[in-house]
Amino acid sequence: MAATAAVVIFAAAYVLIASEKIHRTAVALGGAGLMLLFHITDAEKAFSSTESGIDWNVIFLLLGMMVIVSVLRQTGVFEYVAIWAAKRARGKPYRLMVMLTVITAVASALLDNVTTVLLIAPVTFLVCERLGLKVVPYLIAEVMASNIGGTATLVGDPPNIIIASRGDLSFNDFLVNLAPLVVVLMAVFCLMCRWLFRETFVYDPERARAVMALREKEAITDRRLLWQSLTVLGLVVAAFVLHPVLHYEPSVVALLGAGLLVAATKVTTQQALEEVEWPTLVFFAGLFVMVGGLVETGIIGDISRAAADATDGRLGFATMLLLWASAALSAIVDNIPYVATMSPIVADLVHQQPSGDGTVLWWALALGADLGGNATAIGASANVVVLGIAARNGTPISFWHFTKYGLVVTIVTVSLTVPYLWLRYL
Repeated sequence: MAATAAVVIFAAAYVLIASEKIHRTAVALGGAGLMLLFHITDAEKAFSSTESGIDWNVIFLLLGMMVIVSVLRQTGVFEYVAIWAAKRARGKPYRLMVMLTVITAVASALLDNVTTVLLIAPVTFLVCERLGLKVVPYLIAEVMASNIGGTATLVGDPPNIIIASRGDLSFNDFLVNLAPLVVVLMAVFCLMCRWLFRETFVYDPERARAVMALREKEAITDRRLLWQSLTVLGLVVAAFVLHPVLHYEPSVVALLGAGLLVAATKVTTQQALEEVEWPTLVFFAGLFVMVGGLVETGIIGDISRAAADATDGRLGFATMLLLWASAALSAIVDNIPYVATMSPIVADLVHQQPSGDGTVLWWALALGADLGGNATAIGASANVVVLGIAARNGTPISFWHFTKYGLVVTIVTVSLTVPYLWLRYL
């Protein structure tokens, strides 16, 4: 009975989010409330459980980075980068998109993808305004690039951290096994952008000449605050990369960085909190509670075990099934709780394989979950964050507008992983 109720509540919430008739934050809160009302989950599990509760690491990571970005915005650095990028692209729309997506992908491999889109989105709004371009296609391309680029490293995408912990995999393991494929996927994605967003690439010579005449250094309004902010951001990034050595969770690092930045500068608390996307944070909390209800009733676990049982010890079949099932399920539910649920099952499958050959299953799970997150607007944390930023700036991106591009990109990128996994590991 509880399982049926959980499925009905989650399905209804998903339909409402997709239809956009009610704001997604209200839907997530309503769904979470119903999960608690019908005792599908309870307060202890929703707020304290690491497996089926709110992932506070994600919430506080977002909060800390939003505060840092809010302070950075006051220095004029985003205007500087916007003018610099537009001038390097010579005002040409497609060249600009390639530049921004490559920057996003590389940064997402070093930072986590959520942090990267928080930093790159303000730049995108400014540069598109300067050149008279539609900003939505650029935001969609960047968030997809962040999910692809984040696949390359242990710290690039939150699911990878879970996989590394369960599979006893190092930063270098991810870099050696996934980074080469990600380079190929990004090259293909840049070519796809030329076709997917072809109607966006309208070159305006007058605006381009006006941008080329600008001096980016004049955009900096507070050099002291800029150096303070960049120093703190550099320390935060270093701590992210050194996570295997320092053992500080990204959320703790982000909060410490935000606190240090506010305490050490003239920025007031009110100013620092102005850019925080509170509706986005609340949406994540509600979504985690709803997915937690599915975990508590065993729905996600049953689906995962059925997929594992269907492989019957065949490594090649298990790899392909895990890859595509992960991509499909990560498109429906956020890939963080999905990977948290699936990783114990994959660990068992890996141990059942002779001579350690089962490690390919970890790469199949990572690739499916990370790339599958591009399929829909709620498939990955970065997607939700960008949609929140877009809505806040008066350019909302609908669920279906994002998804019509996301499905194509996901199918192509996941398909390209098939020969890579098969030829290299199987």
